[in-house]
Amino acid sequence: MQNKPAFKFEFIALMASLMSIVALSIDALLPALPEIGDALGVTNPSDNQLLITMIFLGLGFGQLIFGPLSDSFGRKPMVYFGFTVFVIASIVCVTTRNFEVMIIGRILQGVGLSSPRTIAIAMTRDTYSGDFMAKILSIIVMFFILVPIIAPTFGQLLLDIFNWKAIFNANLIIGLLIVLWFWKRQPETLDTKDRIKFTPAIFITGTREFLRHKEAVAFTLVSGFITGSFMVYLSTSQQIFQEQYQLGELFPYIFASTAFSVGFATFTNSRLVMRFGAFNIAYTATVAYAVISILYIALYHSGHNPGIGILITFFLIQFFSVGFLFGNLRSLAMEPLGHIAGIGAAINGFVSTVMAVPIANYIGSFVKTSVLPLFIGFSCFGILSLIVFLYMKHRRTSLRTKQSLM
Repeated sequence: MQNKPAFKFEFIALMASLMSIVALSIDALLPALPEIGDALGVTNPSDNQLLITMIFLGLGFGQLIFGPLSDSFGRKPMVYFGFTVFVIASIVCVTTRNFEVMIIGRILQGVGLSSPRTIAIAMTRDTYSGDFMAKILSIIVMFFILVPIIAPTFGQLLLDIFNWKAIFNANLIIGLLIVLWFWKRQPETLDTKDRIKFTPAIFITGTREFLRHKEAVAFTLVSGFITGSFMVYLSTSQQIFQEQYQLGELFPYIFASTAFSVGFATFTNSRLVMRFGAFNIAYTATVAYAVISILYIALYHSGHNPGIGILITFFLIQFFSVGFLFGNLRSLAMEPLGHIAGIGAAINGFVSTVMAVPIANYIGSFVKTSVLPLFIGFSCFGILSLIVFLYMKHRRTSLRTKQSLM
């Protein structure tokens, strides 16, 4: 742990790049979903959403493997192991002609990519703490968000010049370059003396230790609610803009605008979090997220779609709120878990992701001719997130009162 926290630009860029392999593997594929479905004989267009949501299922379960193992064997070896799984899964995806096998390949891709995603957070927790960690995570997310801004356009370009398989191949090459950079330039952040001896019981003891910290549990639940509603957008955005609004050619640019909204919010958060604190900013963003969702339900409860400008405004406002939540929620959940950063990041990521997948699949199944189910989903999980925050706010106030009386 650094006594005098300092920015390390290359560290931030590397952690963002490790996480970006995940975003690239998801978002670059969005324009190609209809083509992949046609090539693999999919008859129900809604089934194409599984190519997005199932990679998250792998991300969730994979973190339970790589997080605890990284506490015992170090962070860097787990990144190499995970990327090897990703390579094998990518080969499965480009060689199969069966949709079910493609889904298995996407789940395995998620398992492999869970390693760099989890390890990037654990290495950040190894290096920083407190609101400064929230600031660093915000900057990492800000760089990371650049990928969703350009990924659909990148995927569309490869689709126009080559075919959908080229997207998988390009992701693989870019991932290899990032891992080589990581191998050459990033030192191990977990000292040998701080490693936990590996036993099968590490998963049980680590989970018990995680559950002891109410803040870690609470903010992990909120991450699941927010990630779930965000995943609904990821899995249905192509269907909404290309089929409901007939804006297929503009889809990459619309998607980029919403990603930019998240990126601008994370940048703003990095400038404000040291002044106002991660909890206060995340609480305010959750209030805004819930209120805006409820407002849109009130305005469009009939089921008729709003104009495209109104819909994009909704997404821009909501994802601006999300930009203040992602980094801060991770930081708040990880703050008490410095002694088990690997398994802590794993459980945090596993619970929030595994919560999000059924949320996205369920709500996404209703998004066919109207975006109203999306508004309802956003509002429900915004309200649930707000309830958790109100409980934690009351708990913090009670603890401060008790401490002042002692």
